[in-house]
Parts: sequence; C-alpha cells; structure tokens
Amino acid sequence: MNLAHEFSDAVLSEHPDITEGAPATVAQTGLAPAVLEELLVKTLYAAGPLSQMQLAGRSKLAIPVIEELLDGLRHQQLIEIRSGGGNELAYVFGLTDLGLRQAQDFLQKNQYIGPAPVAWPDYVARMRKQALQSMLISRTRVRDVFRDFVIRPSILDQIGPAMNSGRAIFLYGHAGSGKTYLAERMMKLLHGDVDIPYSVAIDSHIIQLFDPLVHKPVPVDNEPARPKLERRSFQDQRWVRCMRPVVVSGGELALPMLDLEFDPVSKYYEAPLQLKANSGILVIDDLGRQRVSPFDLMNRWIVPLDRRVDYLTLHTGKRFEVPFDVIVVFSTNMKPTDLADDAFLRRIGYKVHVLEMTESEYTRVFEQVCAEFDIPFSKASVQELINEFHMPRKVPLLACYPRDLVRQVRDIAAYEEMAPALSRGLMEKAWFNYFSDFT
Repeated sequence: MNLAHEFSDAVLSEHPDITEGAPATVAQTGLAPAVLEELLVKTLYAAGPLSQMQLAGRSKLAIPVIEELLDGLRHQQLIEIRSGGGNELAYVFGLTDLGLRQAQDFLQKNQYIGPAPVAWPDYVARMRKQALQSMLISRTRVRDVFRDFVIRPSILDQIGPAMNSGRAIFLYGHAGSGKTYLAERMMKLLHGDVDIPYSVAIDSHIIQLFDPLVHKPVPVDNEPARPKLERRSFQDQRWVRCMRPVVVSGGELALPMLDLEFDPVSKYYEAPLQLKANSGILVIDDLGRQRVSPFDLMNRWIVPLDRRVDYLTLHTGKRFEVPFDVIVVFSTNMKPTDLADDAFLRRIGYKVHVLEMTESEYTRVFEQVCAEFDIPFSKASVQELINEFHMPRKVPLLACYPRDLVRQVRDIAAYEEMAPALSRGLMEKAWFNYFSDFT
C-alpha cells in the first residue's frame, strides 16, 4: 500500500522542541480520541511494534497521552504487548489481527502518518498571540538591513511603516529596477520567532501545514538555555519554533494554489500558500504574468486584505474561517491602476514606486558589482557609458544593468584572454551583446 509521507525520525529530531506545556490528557489536546487512536494504529501498521517512548517520539504526544490512548486501544483489542520488562515505558506494542484489519480501514479514511495534529481553535489562538502587530520595525533596523543596498532614503521611509502596518504593499516600477531584490531585503526585516504546527485538524480532517521549504526551525542553540530533557518533558512538540515564514510565488501562481489541496489518494490536505505564510510575508513576484488574470487574483484577495481573515472549504463542502495575518507584497512592472480598480487599491496600504536610479546611485552600484567580481572600477568609464550609451538611446538607469554588463565584460575578457576592465572596447561590446538591436 502506498502510505502517505511519514516524517522520519531524523527529520523530526532536527526540529527544536517548542512552546508551552504539552497536553497531559487526550481531552487537553482538543481532538476527538478517535483521531489520535487512528493515528497510533496507522503508525504501528507502518512501522511495526513500537514502545511508548517511540510512539511519543513519532506522534509528538506526551507519555501520559500515549498511555491513555494505548489503554483505550488495548480495551478495543486492537493492540497487544509484544515484549517488555519491569519498566512500563519499555513495553513494546504491536497490532492484533483485528488491529491490522482496522488499520487498513483507517488508511482508507486518510493516510496521514506523522506528528499528531493541533486542534483548529488552538492554532487560531496561537496565530493571534504571535500576530505581526507584535513585530515593530524601527528606522534603525531598516537602515541596518539596507546598509549596503543602493536605494533612496525616501523609499526606505515608506517600507518601514508599510511593514509595521501589516497591510499589503505594492512595489511597482520598470522591469529590472530592483523590485525583486528589494522584496528579498524586506524579508530580512522580519524578526521574532513563531510557532508552526506540523498539521492541524478540522474535525477529523487533517491539513499538513509545516513545510520545510518555507518554515525554517530556529537552531536549538538559539532557544532559552534549559536541559533537553526538560524541553521534551514539558513542551508541546506538535509545534516547531521557526523564524517568521517567507513564501515567494511568481508566474506559476494559479488560483487553486490559494485553496486547500485535497489529495484523493492520501485523503488529507496540503495548506495553501497564505496559510503557510501566516505570521510572515507572502511575495507575489512579477504580478501580471501569473496563470491567473490580475483581476481574478485581486478579487480572490479582496476580503482577506480588508478583514484579515480568509475562508477555506473542505472537499465535503464545509467552509471555515482562517486567520490571515500576512504581509502580502505585490511586485509588478505595471502601474497599480492598470491592475486593479479603486475598491481593491484602497485595501493596499502602501504603494512604493521603485524609480530608475540617479547617475550617482547607478555609479555606486557599478562600484559594488566591480568589487564583487574583482574588476577594477572606473568612475569615468561609468560616466562615459551614461553619456554616450544611455542618454542618446533614452535607456533608463536601472539597477539590473551594472551586474549584467559587468558579467558581459568578464565573459568577453576571458574569451579574448585579457584582463577584465571597464574599458571602452569591452563596455561597448558588452552593451551591444546585452541590448542587441533594441537600442
């Protein structure tokens, strides 16, 4: 049987133990006993006989909860003790014949095997507790994050308050003006750790939320100093302490990616992008090039951006409210008025126009790129490029050009077996290679 993805012991052991006290009873988990019993039976079916400690490690449930569940499963004659000693924690449990048959039935319902889910109300409460509003960004922090970034101070003075607002941000300007790079730097403004559950449960429906590509666990060394045993004993390990999440989506974005993804084989759900980005930032890069029209995309976002809540629907038809604590950054080459109507634009808190560079800014970027590529910098050569190539052809001074042109210079110099330099000959060849007949 093709079982669903199971979190390996190695993967789970890498994630720090987190958050507040672990539930000591099944009732304190907020989940129906059947949900947890089914999880343990499927775990034993997939892994074979396990001890209480091993079941606790795989399910991330505390030992008292495991004991309570095992008592119930033994009463139902679904499990039996296979081996053990004087210590009850050393008892090894396996499925009975009835348990094996029941496990197959449970797997028909859903094939989720891994850490026990968190009850939905507990997830909502935790999201509110670690809301973005608790993360304040100062001018000092903005200047520090952007200290080596060539950007106008007026733009930085928009970005800081925009991040503090927690509202959506429009970055717009010419293609190549540095919007994507700017958005990447904005991600570094995020600070403060948050708790992310491996999965959540709506009734008996499982939604897998933790995504190792999005959620980056905080190193154990960065956690408060206390013994490992104490952390394991008293903290709810169904949550992972992570840095605030960052989700980036570009031209591949389609409307179905913003809804629950139900796998008809595994029969549980994958969380959509905005749910994974809760307590963090979601960047929609190159808006206007997605597989969904800007109008349809904006229409999908209008309620979440206004009310800070979203609505998702299970395949059964049940609709439920979802926290929408996300800074959405739209990066686009188009003017905001070309993408959305006034009703939507009112819901965008900040609109940041990333302008073409001044000559001074453009020269500074050239200097930085030359230092990176170990190529001698010449201010006079850059000024010559501006005066004799940019200005006559009305090519704007965009942030992407210095890096692209210096790379061309490096490549041409290597081919011609000469030292790379911002010479007239190499710069002219680089220009016409790069711009071709368009200028």
